[in-house]
Amino acid sequence: MSDHVLTDPEPIPDPVGITAPSEPAQPVWRKVLVKVGFVYLFSRLCVVVGAALVAAELKADENARLANFPHSPWADPQYADKAIPKSALRPIIDVLTSWDGLWYLRIVRDGYPTSVRPHVTYFVDDARAAFFPIYPMIVRFADRVLPGGDTIAALAVNFVLGAIAVYLVGLIARQLFDVRIAERSMVLMAIFPGSFVLSFAYTEALLIVLAAGCLLCLLRRNWWAAGLLAALGTATRPNGIALVAACAVASILAIRQRRDWTSLVAPLLSPAGFIGFQWWLGHRTGESGVWFRVQREAWREGTSYGITAARRSWSAVLHPLSSPTNTITMASMVTLVVLLWFLWKKRLPWPMIAYCAVVIALMLLPATVTARPRFLYTAFPLLISAAAWFDSDRRDWWPYVIAACAAGLVGLTALYGVLGAIP
Repeated sequence: MSDHVLTDPEPIPDPVGITAPSEPAQPVWRKVLVKVGFVYLFSRLCVVVGAALVAAELKADENARLANFPHSPWADPQYADKAIPKSALRPIIDVLTSWDGLWYLRIVRDGYPTSVRPHVTYFVDDARAAFFPIYPMIVRFADRVLPGGDTIAALAVNFVLGAIAVYLVGLIARQLFDVRIAERSMVLMAIFPGSFVLSFAYTEALLIVLAAGCLLCLLRRNWWAAGLLAALGTATRPNGIALVAACAVASILAIRQRRDWTSLVAPLLSPAGFIGFQWWLGHRTGESGVWFRVQREAWREGTSYGITAARRSWSAVLHPLSSPTNTITMASMVTLVVLLWFLWKKRLPWPMIAYCAVVIALMLLPATVTARPRFLYTAFPLLISAAAWFDSDRRDWWPYVIAACAAGLVGLTALYGVLGAIP
């Protein structure tokens, strides 16, 4: 298929002949999957290396203590007043389950609160009501069948989900372009700096699996499957609501072009997860709209309409390296602009554009946590456009892109591991 995909006015390609590759292409596809599998393992090793840097810093900090030097400013605050572990395994696991991972594990162990106190803060367990349920449910089930406890189960689940996510993005890219671009798309998915979340106890891996499956079903006009996957996605993370937009756009196009009224199933089913969780949480706590209150009070979540991202980025320009969080925000904004340029050069179907637009809007709207690599990563169709552009226009740049992504993956993991910036 041409690099200028979807030159036909119909945004969703005809599924005939593309739901499965032809027989001669199968051996090629299998070889690609084997190569990408090794890349995925390498990318997970990059994350472990980043986490291991935290363990190495802990050892250096212990030596500094023994020499009566002040506490190292880069050491992990989790061990500020604790004995340094003898093995690096514990600090590595602590990195991979830090930040939001701690909250999800609390839900796995204790479930959701039955009431939320007034003026709830980040420092009380009630604040776990802000997190969505599908990932903790899967981890709890995995913990029953896997040895090692719920922490190992959470990390194992995301390792598997990450591999599935990379594979599904490859299927989408192969359907829109060809096997070569599918390979590059999967490599980018595996090694993009934001892919650190595939190894953390976070929900992005699950959302990407559900979103990629939904978008693939929309391409193939499997409306029921798309709607059900979208419903699960909206019960996984708040930005899963972007799948509602993707389903709505796909349905509008299907009705306008083919009078396919069955397509309405997808947008009607898609918000069921979000609505169902809000209803269930309100019923459990006895307070309607409690999730929104927890967001406001415990997490100080408001709207800035992109002002926070712009302010932090400008601060990073005026005061370079003074704030890792500001630097990451600026880098994310620059990367966003570049990825949008790739999308303009290599257009995707309108449902995918709608999905990316809502993900980006939800990333920029908040007044607290704003542009971040992991939020960009959930707008994964942009990486498909990037892969298509590099394949057609700048193949000689590809090794440098991979090297830069690998370095960013290690660096981000280490930085988040020492709680040096908000992930």
